[in-house]
Amino acid sequence: MIHSNVITEVKLEDNARLSFEKFQSGTDSTYHYSNEEVHQGRDATFSLNTITIDGGWTRNDPHVRLKGENSICYLNGAYLPNEKELIDNHSIIDHLVPHCESHELYKGVIYDRAKGVFNGKVFVRPDAQKTNAYQQNANIVMTETASMNSKPELEIYADDVKCSHGSTTGQIDNEALFYLQCRGLSRVAAKQMLVNAFVGEVIERLSPELQEFAWNRLSAKSIS
Repeated sequence: MIHSNVITEVKLEDNARLSFEKFQSGTDSTYHYSNEEVHQGRDATFSLNTITIDGGWTRNDPHVRLKGENSICYLNGAYLPNEKELIDNHSIIDHLVPHCESHELYKGVIYDRAKGVFNGKVFVRPDAQKTNAYQQNANIVMTETASMNSKPELEIYADDVKCSHGSTTGQIDNEALFYLQCRGLSRVAAKQMLVNAFVGEVIERLSPELQEFAWNRLSAKSIS
């Protein structure tokens, strides 16, 4: 049994930029907890991309505070639990000052008897006028025994803002699956292509080196 606890503290001064990438993988006896505490100054940009391929129990807790005007943050994640794994993403984005942006996109593909969780919360404080905040969670459950709990949240205390959030969870598109099979692909290959297209929106935001690594690991993941 492997236990891993990682806490990362980031302070971005004015005009600073940071792209932080995480690739998580383990066995059914791996327990991983990860927390990022991020503080952004004026005109700072922070990007967090998290790819979780597998692992017995994984929880990610990014907490971003936008403290300087015109700061921007991007939180992106893809997670693909299988067997009896649990992958749990809890995020908090806190808009404290005016004229800031946040963009959040998490996509999950849930296999076997695995469970996925997304709970993302965006706070817009009273002083944070002119905030733009966007949050989206989309999921595919690959079996009847897989489950997904999704709860995107907005808590807004300012009146001059543009904020939206959304959540979708469903099964793989059978019409698209049939179309690909009619063109000579096996059912397994067709499913893999659709999964790749679905999570590709997140993986393509990685650096080229990690993109290649992520695609190689994803192609090695068993799909039935």
